[in-house]
Amino acid sequence: MDYISWIRSYIGNQEIILNFSGGIVTNQKNEVLLQLRSDKNLWGLPGGAVEKGETVEQAAVREVLEETGLHVKVVSLLGVYSNYFDTYPNGDKAQTITTMFIFKLVEGNLSIENSETLDLGFFSKTNLPEIANQQHKDAIKDYFSGELGFYR
Repeated sequence: MDYISWIRSYIGNQEIILNFSGGIVTNQKNEVLLQLRSDKNLWGLPGGAVEKGETVEQAAVREVLEETGLHVKVVSLLGVYSNYFDTYPNGDKAQTITTMFIFKLVEGNLSIENSETLDLGFFSKTNLPEIANQQHKDAIKDYFSGELGFYR
């Protein structure tokens, strides 16, 4: 059982604080890789929950691989997004703290290998689809505006 499921087995849907990690992968045209997420059927940055024993960097790299098939390495901190609240389709509520990084592609090809990802695509600043949550919107905006190391 993963960490979030374990906590939820005790407290149900009550609001908790959750730590997430993910970030920005780009192509040669500086388009941002987005994932069509199965939980909300909306687009977002690749990433997910930090598991017990992981650093935020390890979690981000693991999540990108699991959700996109790409091996990446952290280049820099994009920002920490901590004043956000979310309600999930199953009724779970959380204040989310999300650490976002900018990644460099090491190797791999885009592939959908789990049920969390419905589709993957690269999008320009002027051609973004509807984004799943505010912290991802803010991270994408910060990336395109060049604001790095930002704390919200």
